[in-house]
Amino acid sequence: MPLTVAVGDITQLDVDIIVNAANEALTRGGGVCGAIFRAAGPRLIEACARAAPCPTGDARMTPGFDAKARWIVHAVGPIWRGGAYGEAALLESAYHRSLERAKGAGATSIAFPAISTGIYGYPKEEAAQIAVSAVRAWRALSKTPEEILFCCFSESDAEAYRRELGKAPRC
Repeated sequence: MPLTVAVGDITQLDVDIIVNAANEALTRGGGVCGAIFRAAGPRLIEACARAAPCPTGDARMTPGFDAKARWIVHAVGPIWRGGAYGEAALLESAYHRSLERAKGAGATSIAFPAISTGIYGYPKEEAAQIAVSAVRAWRALSKTPEEILFCCFSESDAEAYRRELGKAPRC
């Protein structure tokens, strides 16, 4: 199944796993994180407290509780500090660790937001390139999860992912 891009509310997607752009403490934030916490309900706060902390570049998984998805993977991407502090490797790792969690759960579908591009300030074009590259590298080794979706908040963000998906994979 091809990698796909959607624009909208990640909490409304019909997928096994939604990925939360989380902070290391796994506490409720704004943006995508806040929307996921609202959709999942108050039990998510307790589950995240038990799973915390989560280092940058890693991911933890909780039940989806009241959210549409069965599970939520909380991926901690890097704060952008100019690109000279290993941000690209940490962002790639956050995607890879999320996919490992999904495979371990037996999930067939997963939806990613644009990790680190909100308050963490990662440049959107670079983040899209890293996300697509990381997912393609995963897909070359594993066919699980079968459906991988990039869910963007805006059409302009989605275009960055579509451009990357339209490029030939790098060797």
